[in-house]
Amino acid sequence: MASKKILVTGGAGFIGSHLVERLLKEEYRVHVIDDLSTGNFDNIAYLEGDSRFAYTIDSVLDMDVMEKLIDDCDVIFHLAAAVGVEYVIESNLKSMQINIRGTENVLELANRGKKKVFVFSSSEVYGKSSEVPFGEDDDRILGPTTVTRWSYAASKAVDEMMALAYFREKKLPVVIVRLFNTCGPRQTGKYGMVVPRFVKQALLGDHMTVYGDGSQSRCFASVFDVIDGIMGLHDSDDVLGGVFNIGNDQEVKIIDLAKQVKKLTGSSSPIEFVPYDKAYMRGFEDMMRRVPDLSRIRETIGYRPRVSLSEIIQSVIDYYRT
Repeated sequence: MASKKILVTGGAGFIGSHLVERLLKEEYRVHVIDDLSTGNFDNIAYLEGDSRFAYTIDSVLDMDVMEKLIDDCDVIFHLAAAVGVEYVIESNLKSMQINIRGTENVLELANRGKKKVFVFSSSEVYGKSSEVPFGEDDDRILGPTTVTRWSYAASKAVDEMMALAYFREKKLPVVIVRLFNTCGPRQTGKYGMVVPRFVKQALLGDHMTVYGDGSQSRCFASVFDVIDGIMGLHDSDDVLGGVFNIGNDQEVKIIDLAKQVKKLTGSSSPIEFVPYDKAYMRGFEDMMRRVPDLSRIRETIGYRPRVSLSEIIQSVIDYYRT
C-alpha cells in the first residue's frame, strides 16, 4: 500500500482535496493535477511538506503532462471537471472541453498501462426525470440542446459511456462514481452550490436567495460520508465496470434548507425568492426532486451515510467562521 501511487485530477477542488487528505492518511503516495479554474490551491497547500505528496498546476487537456503523470501512477481518480450550474452557463464551451476531452485523455493514456480509473460523474446525468429515486440503470430525460444547462448532463453521460466502452472493448479497469449533492468544509458557493451560499449569506446578514419558489428538493451528503464510499469502492474487488450512486437519500425542500441554515447561524437575514430567469438565464430548467437510489452501493460495500443534514450545515458554518 505504501508504494502505491495515486493520481488525483482536480485534486485541489472541494471533494478532490478531501480525497487526497484521506489517501495520504492511509499511506498512499499522491500526485494532484489541477488547473485551479474552480479548485483552490489553499485546499492542498498545507500538504506540501509531506514527502508522499506532489502536485502539478496544469490542465488535463495537456497530453504531454498527463502522459508523464499517468505513466508514473497505479490508480487514477479522475475528478477534474467543470463544476456548478453557474460556471457551466458562464463558461459553457470550456466546461464541455474539460469534461469530454479531458476524460478522453485520461482513458486513452490509462489504457496503455491498463491503469485503474475511477471516473467521477454527477447526478446531473439523470436530467429532469421525475421517477425518483434514481437508479443507476434508469432512463434519463434531458431538455433541448438550446438550453445550456443540459450540456453538463450530456457531457458527463459521454464520459460515462466512453469509460464503459473502454472497459468492454479494451478491458480497461474502470469504475463510474455518480456523485449527488455533496457538502462540507472547503466548499464554495461561488459556482452556485446552495449550502455554502446560504451559509455565507446568513453569516453576512445578506438576503438568503432561494431560486424559484423553494419547493424543489435535494438530498445533501457529507463529504466525509462520500469519501468513505469512494474508499470502499477503491478497496472492493467487485466494482469494475460498475456505475454507483454516492450521496444521501434524505430529502429536504430548498426553502426548508434555507430556514435551517438561518436557524443554525442565528441569522436575521430575510429569505428572498428569485425567479430562475433572473438567477441564471431565460428558459432555465430545474428539477423538482433529485433522490439517489443507494441500493447498489449499499449491497456492494455496505455504504450508509451517517452525517445528518444539521451536522453538514454546522460543518460549513464552522468553516466559514474560521
